[in-house]
Amino acid sequence: MAENLIEFREVSFRYGDEEPWVLNNVSFTIKEDEWVAIIGHNGSGKSTIAKLINGLLFPQKGEILIGGKKVMEDTIWDIRKDVGMVFQNPDNQFVGATVQDDVAFGMENRGIAREVMMERIQSTLKAVGMSDYLMTEPHRLSGGQKQRIAIAGVLAVSPRVLILDEATAMLDPNGRKEIMHTVSQLQNKQGLALITITHDLQEVVQADRVIVMNKGEIWEESVPREIFTNKEELRKIGLDVPFVTILADALKDIGVNISKEPLNHEELLEDLWTLHLRT
Repeated sequence: MAENLIEFREVSFRYGDEEPWVLNNVSFTIKEDEWVAIIGHNGSGKSTIAKLINGLLFPQKGEILIGGKKVMEDTIWDIRKDVGMVFQNPDNQFVGATVQDDVAFGMENRGIAREVMMERIQSTLKAVGMSDYLMTEPHRLSGGQKQRIAIAGVLAVSPRVLILDEATAMLDPNGRKEIMHTVSQLQNKQGLALITITHDLQEVVQADRVIVMNKGEIWEESVPREIFTNKEELRKIGLDVPFVTILADALKDIGVNISKEPLNHEELLEDLWTLHLRT
């Protein structure tokens, strides 16, 4: 059984002594080979969790462990070797004069051999569909292209934890699908922990587990199918449910006997086809 890679132990955080708590007594664990989606309305604490994992912030109460190491100023550089993070705005992550330089930057800081670096630059750029842009200046890229390069730069250092903080928000639907397929393959191959903070429900339903945040606290924590059965409760806290779930409810209302809560179109079609064969 996989071990816990990330542990939040009664963690609380706020951005100022007089400010309200952004996180209030939050506890959870994430295993080393697990994909966890964190969802919630704006201001619920999702991105704060990501920054705490990466050591960009430190909790005022409680403690955070990554691979058994407590996140603190003395350990932060070791922690960051294990945690890769891609933000919503890729411009915040560019440091190289060319795409090649930018993807190489993190590997250079880790002292990775040049021949390994060159292979990883090629393979990660190919994985995100940007092989033809090796010598392009990042500022000449579109928003979606910049995000692909930012993801490639993080993937190249082979982190144990990969955090995508709204990282596919600037991509079109096909681009999102391609990136998440690539990231999912990497997770399965390397057994890393994947954390996606997203409003894209198609990403959420693919996760192993979902943590729902509301007003700085964990509102619910379960597998996607269980989360999306609480449709009315989710709407009350400002969250949507997948369109296929809404469609399944509409079919039930007109007497179609859907046997389970479908998470995607394939599951719904399979259920409808089974019903057709029985009639």
